[in-house]
Amino acid sequence: MKRMFSLLYVQVLIAIVAGVALGAYYPATAAAFKPLGDTFVKLIKLVIAPVVFLTVVHGIASVRDASSVGRVGIKALVYFEVVSTFALGLGLLVADVLQTGRGFNIDVATLDARAVQSYAQRAQGDSVVGHLMAIIPDSFMGAFVNGDLLQVLFVAVITGFAINALPDKARTPAAHAVDRLAEIFFGVVRIVVKFAPLGAFGAMAFTIGAYGLGSIVKLAELVGTFYLTSIAFVVVVLGTIAACCGFSIFRFVNYIREELLIVLGTSSSESVLPQIMRKCESLGCSPQVVGLTVPLGYSFNLDGTNIYMTLSTMFLAYATNTDLTWQQEGMILLVAMLTSKGASGVTGAGFVTLAATLSVIPDIPIAALAVLLGVDKFMSECRALTNLVGNGVACVAVSAWEGELDRGRLREQLQRGPSAALAAAE
Repeated sequence: MKRMFSLLYVQVLIAIVAGVALGAYYPATAAAFKPLGDTFVKLIKLVIAPVVFLTVVHGIASVRDASSVGRVGIKALVYFEVVSTFALGLGLLVADVLQTGRGFNIDVATLDARAVQSYAQRAQGDSVVGHLMAIIPDSFMGAFVNGDLLQVLFVAVITGFAINALPDKARTPAAHAVDRLAEIFFGVVRIVVKFAPLGAFGAMAFTIGAYGLGSIVKLAELVGTFYLTSIAFVVVVLGTIAACCGFSIFRFVNYIREELLIVLGTSSSESVLPQIMRKCESLGCSPQVVGLTVPLGYSFNLDGTNIYMTLSTMFLAYATNTDLTWQQEGMILLVAMLTSKGASGVTGAGFVTLAATLSVIPDIPIAALAVLLGVDKFMSECRALTNLVGNGVACVAVSAWEGELDRGRLREQLQRGPSAALAAAE
């Protein structure tokens, strides 16, 4: 029993339950614990940029054949686009079949448009050209200062190829220095993650205390539909991909349950980026593939966010009695395919991308976003969880596609469960 309580995922689970209980019975007190959750996420974000940079640089620099790096990147992007389109289409299909939101008869004139004004303003500047230009930072260090993962990836790819092009006499010590720096930052991550239970407690206590359990009930139909759709996506779509790669999606979910609980508590899939990369390597995925696929997935493979965007857009259309044509629904799908790319795994990013999607469908009043403010926080957990599982499966799938997957080790690790990864880390 004592050993069980020493496990991190058990501590996080207890913290989540305690946070919910405190928020339900003492909401004013619970809301004051918000800094705990914010502090933990900030500590994680402190090391995300350097970890991603060093991992991607290591992955590229360790491959002598530069063409193989491009091959892995192209395969990963193709996979992301196909699976992301499935996620967007599934959200649209479920919304059309269930017509979630019909009968709400929301009068937009009664909504406070100021509540979503900041999201709308941020979305207006999210043009395709502006989005592409924003990938290039103002300076090399600017990518780390801004904390933009796309900018960090851009700088990392250039640096990795630069090291790869060096003669062996200079390349070897440069690659060695990158490896040593990576070990330092992964050590920092291991220290920070020990505080995950406190972060999960603070974040969950604030959420329930500030919004109340009642805010879930008011829009339970949308929240429930989103959770069920996401579960169906994981089981059917990702489950099929997993089966094609020779493993069970249920065993995989069990294998990363510690990371899933941390994400549940913090609403941020970025909070476990270093851990999921290490676990993918433990499953037999090539370090080079992991170093490219997982960081790329955090910007281009946001399955949960994709489902949320199309499902929520159609919900607002039905809720405001806005009739959309098939052409307009097709436009929603196309626009969402663009606006979802580069969305961060941090809470609130999904809301901005939703605003960007609505901005091109003027028939749906953007002020209707105010309806979702009360429950968006509860849906953000599901977005982050689905994104995490999707990125993990993507890494294994791309490794298998590239022929860089140790299938024997994959089966062995999944059969042994999370304890296998824990033992490997120790």
